[in-house]
Amino acid sequence: MDGKAAPNGVATIEDRILRITGYYGYYPGYSSQKSASRSSVIQCKPGGNCPSRHRGMTRQLSPLSVAEDSAAPILELQNRSPSGICRHSRVERQSRSGEEGTQAHTESSSQEAEGQTRCQSCTSTFLKLIWRFLIILSVSSSWVGTTQFVKITYETFDCPFFMTWFSTNWNIMVFPIYYSGHLATAQEKQSPIKKFRECSRIFGEDGLTLKLFLKRTAPFSILWTLTNYLYLLALKKLTATDVSALFCCNKAFVFLLSWIVLKDRFMGARIVAAIMAITGIVMMAYADGFQGDSIIGVAYAVGSASTSALYKVLFKMFLGSANFGEAAHFVSTLGFFNLIFISVTPIILYFTKVEYWSPFSAVPWGYLCGVAGLWLAFNILVNVGVVLTYPILISIGTVLSVPGNAAVDLLKHKMIFSVVRLGATIIICIGFLLMLLPEEWDEITLRFINSLKEKKSEDHADDITDSSVHTRSRSRANGTVSIPLA
Repeated sequence: MDGKAAPNGVATIEDRILRITGYYGYYPGYSSQKSASRSSVIQCKPGGNCPSRHRGMTRQLSPLSVAEDSAAPILELQNRSPSGICRHSRVERQSRSGEEGTQAHTESSSQEAEGQTRCQSCTSTFLKLIWRFLIILSVSSSWVGTTQFVKITYETFDCPFFMTWFSTNWNIMVFPIYYSGHLATAQEKQSPIKKFRECSRIFGEDGLTLKLFLKRTAPFSILWTLTNYLYLLALKKLTATDVSALFCCNKAFVFLLSWIVLKDRFMGARIVAAIMAITGIVMMAYADGFQGDSIIGVAYAVGSASTSALYKVLFKMFLGSANFGEAAHFVSTLGFFNLIFISVTPIILYFTKVEYWSPFSAVPWGYLCGVAGLWLAFNILVNVGVVLTYPILISIGTVLSVPGNAAVDLLKHKMIFSVVRLGATIIICIGFLLMLLPEEWDEITLRFINSLKEKKSEDHADDITDSSVHTRSRSRANGTVSIPLA
């Protein structure tokens, strides 16, 4: 029983020892073969002949051979020279150091790439902010310059309709300016005729025809002329600050007309803004007691804002949205219509001596060209700004013309603003800014408030955790232990 149990036990122990010591000559069944050979030697008696089935054995185990076999793993380990072990360890260290160097290089390169990406994003954001600021400043300054040039022109030339007609004719240059920009920036350049036909799709699939030219251009040209003419008439009666503030009411009129005609979404904030605009108009008219030139000037300014709002609503209804090329084509078409069909009106006014000037050389062409050039720049900036940036920036530039004109009136013309006029101007500007709120402003505000509350709660929880950890560390440092009371 011992003989049967011993080989299995020895084989198991030897197998484990050989695996642990790393004996490279080990193979499965190595210990069982050795134990089998030993058992065969024990069965053969001394001096007797061994059976023929043991002839396959190359040698018999003697005490010396047993010792040699037992020492075989040790000899095998000794044959593995120290130099080999050192070389192996050196190779492992070199490979590890190479891997660490590669990882460090990869991390440093990734950090450099992240730093460059952040710098590029910061630079692009800064350039975008500068570009938007320049758009706002250009829109505001061009509108302020137009208003102030009109006031200066009135000192020597009191013909508002002729100034309106002359300035509107400059709209013909809008499309050529747009096409020049197309040639300078576009990779695939188109001929002027092809580009003109492409942009004329704003009138329909067939392009611009004589019927559409008269049908679509005539009402918009009349509204354009009325808007500018009433604005210039208001500047004869009121200051530039008052007129520019009253003209900002067109945003409220656009909302009311869109709500009634286009069935746009109802918004309480914009209703409040419209009420504020009407309140400012009443206060502006009340400033001089509802009499004299003040009430007439307020009526002209409100009429200009109303026709401007009607122009925008009808444009959205019949023509929809337009890109920069289509808008430039449409404005140039208005200039052609003004030159062809409305040129008869200043001639009639001249011969009826409603707007008469004599001699012809007394006309201040320099100021007229200044008004027309600044008006043209304002129209181009409005159309370009809507395409290249957000429309809200154009609205902000328009409302900033109010403090701009106020600064010019105060510094140059030494105007003294009454409390009523100043209050009316502020109320109208606040109402204009309320009109700029997005349609989902209430949902955005609630999300922002909820995010602030969540952030405060997280910060409060972190403070409590930090204070508890600090208290525990102090108690451990002092050797105190808190024992809960039963």
